[in-house]
Amino acid sequence: MISLFDNLRDMSFASVFLKMMLSLVCGGIIGIEREYKRRSAGFRTHILICVGACMTTLTGQYLTLFMHYTTDMARLGAQVIAGIGFIGAGAIIRTPRRQVRGLTTSAGLWAVAITGLTFGAGFYEGGLIATALIFIVESVLSKFEYNIKYLSKDRTIYIEYRNKKTLDKIFEIFDTNMIKIDHIEIAKLAKYDANNEQYRCAIITIQPNHVDVIDELLEQIEQVDDVDLVDLLLSR
Repeated sequence: MISLFDNLRDMSFASVFLKMMLSLVCGGIIGIEREYKRRSAGFRTHILICVGACMTTLTGQYLTLFMHYTTDMARLGAQVIAGIGFIGAGAIIRTPRRQVRGLTTSAGLWAVAITGLTFGAGFYEGGLIATALIFIVESVLSKFEYNIKYLSKDRTIYIEYRNKKTLDKIFEIFDTNMIKIDHIEIAKLAKYDANNEQYRCAIITIQPNHVDVIDELLEQIEQVDDVDLVDLLLSR
């Protein structure tokens, strides 16, 4: 442990002030990265969660040490870990193209809450290290994750079409190009054409022999009758 913090692990005013300020600063550092990427939970949300979690730990300590309540001082903090799931769930959305977004933001909110608990407990070293690691994971490793997905041969294609028989023509294109279908998901969309025919969408995960054929494959699918939209899904 760093000896510099030894005199600031109690419940003095200076200690409480430092814990709250570190929670504010570190929560803000992580939140800036999310705000920059225009995520639903950004700068202020991360600060409020981190500071609130820190306050929860401090309150538990205060009730035990100063009010002499016979309670577990870590009990309030445990409720934060469980309760943050409700906020995290709100950050997760499913797009119209059946993509799930917000998982990283949700996990980041959970980690920020625990970081606040760490500062509130006086474990400054752990909180600072956690802040640095969370920031690195959300900012630097996102590019690394994208490169891993891009290097993989598996590709997911999103297709909107109107006629049920359209898929048969698309499957023929896959067979002609000797492309293996790994997974397919079909759903109806809440929109209709001029003839009152309901749109459908298909999300198809394929395993092409070479990634270079993807552009040509998308062009072939676009030329199929009743296909309205073709897109390659690459989530970041």
